[in-house]
Amino acid sequence: MKLATKAGALSLLVALGACTDAGRFGAGGDVPPGGFGTGAPIGAPPVTASPIDPSSPQYFNQTVGDRVLFAVDQSTISETGRQTLIGQAQWLMANPAYTAIIEGHADEQGTREYNLALGERRASAVRTFLVAQGVPAARLRTVTYGKERPIEVCSTEACYAKNRRAVTVIAAGPALS
Repeated sequence: MKLATKAGALSLLVALGACTDAGRFGAGGDVPPGGFGTGAPIGAPPVTASPIDPSSPQYFNQTVGDRVLFAVDQSTISETGRQTLIGQAQWLMANPAYTAIIEGHADEQGTREYNLALGERRASAVRTFLVAQGVPAARLRTVTYGKERPIEVCSTEACYAKNRRAVTVIAAGPALS
């Protein structure tokens, strides 16, 4: 092997080795709570990973419930959906350091354009309900995926029903704009 090739390989190994040192940034205030890539801004409360911690997003997802299901071609919230959303509103009010993105989804029936609009109506209905329960509007944002992100790809009604939903995704940080 030529000297230049050996030197290049050695430099690459040293550079890769430096990337594996988890403590390279020290324990100071430069690292956000939970480390880099957690989505938590500097100064935000630490994002816990325990579903038994009532202030954790995992608790929200597993205990409160992060989704509301809808009937075919509807954006009207059912009684079951209302109960879930009341729990979501209570959790959001008790945990003001978090914001939420409400995703609107549809099943795979119908055109892409129709389902994008239907997903937007579903997400907006959830947002409107949460705001009416006292959650500040600045903490909520909506996005529609229509039929682009199904839970299951199928052709049965039982499967379609799972895809007709609005999902509240919790994020740490300041109010959304």
